[in-house]
Amino acid sequence: MKVLIVSGIWPPDVGGPASHSPELAAWLHGGGHRVEVLTTATAAPTVEAYPVHWIGRGLPPGTRHAAFALRLALLARATDVVYVNSVLTRGVSGARVARKPVVVKLTDDPAYERARRFGLFAGDLDGFQRFDGGPRVRALRALRDAALRGASLVVCPSAYLREHALGWGLRPERVVVVENATPELPDLPTREEARADFDIDGPLLAFAGRLGPAKALEVTLAALAELADVTLLLAGDGPGRASLERQAAELGLGERVRFLGALGRDEVLRLFRAADAAVLSSAWENFPHTLVEALAVGTPVVATVVGGVPEIVRDGENGLLVLPGDPAALAAALRRYLGDAHLQQRLCAGAAASVEHLRPERVYGRLEALLTQVASSR
Repeated sequence: MKVLIVSGIWPPDVGGPASHSPELAAWLHGGGHRVEVLTTATAAPTVEAYPVHWIGRGLPPGTRHAAFALRLALLARATDVVYVNSVLTRGVSGARVARKPVVVKLTDDPAYERARRFGLFAGDLDGFQRFDGGPRVRALRALRDAALRGASLVVCPSAYLREHALGWGLRPERVVVVENATPELPDLPTREEARADFDIDGPLLAFAGRLGPAKALEVTLAALAELADVTLLLAGDGPGRASLERQAAELGLGERVRFLGALGRDEVLRLFRAADAAVLSSAWENFPHTLVEALAVGTPVVATVVGGVPEIVRDGENGLLVLPGDPAALAAALRRYLGDAHLQQRLCAGAAASVEHLRPERVYGRLEALLTQVASSR
């Protein structure tokens, strides 16, 4: 089988698609399939064992989008199936021009993300489903729905997102849940060694991800201000970094908050290994890669009960859950966790085992079977 993987981002970019797409490509290539990749990048991606084609992000948006769709259509002609991750409209349209079957990994509601970007809606994903929004929002939904109807199969990482997709009119048999996989763990240092590498002495919280509105990190910073002698390390970058740095300064957090910038996957895993807990105060989520990563290295999670998070974090078993948008509730949960050695021990013991079912061979094996099924059904 020849597979074209289409992804909006690729390492060294940080984010779910930049983790998932290379791992799937490596899995399929290792299984004897012919793999090619198309992505966007600011510079030539690292050479892989399979071809990675790219369109430069320096091009004007309209030109870039057109060039991407044209390149995709040309590459898809010589493939059996196209796998689209995070570039829904361009990915599906290019595959359909080439008359090739396409499997879509749905990571969010594209209409919602565009509505937020255009300033048409400021709430969460659930609220958007009930929002009329007028002709522009209806047009964004129509564009989303048309692209999804062109897919042979839609893969959702969470049951939460699948329910939304069914609400958009997709047929149940064409929408399946395949969760995000745990990472292949490198040789990791002990917790004490990892803490020394990050120069940490005392309780440590860790966050990794894009510093944007969805993560609601202003809630985490406000909660941290209510805790004494606790350090927070944040890995990642994004449009919200400057305002978060200003907030941390205004709260007088000083050296208790460190912005590390974008880190590689292995560095993120070392960060989680060093931490007492991973923290996620998101206002909305799908099935966060970083929570799976933290649990895989044995670090419990304190997170908001939004989206697909409860499908990963089980309150009192591998982490603690709180309502979103409530710094006091988050601070109380963190204070409870950090102040109870027995609770810490119990949640740590349950962390890695709770994501054992998400081992890469199971998740990517399932995707391989689905791609083979779609490719053979032409």
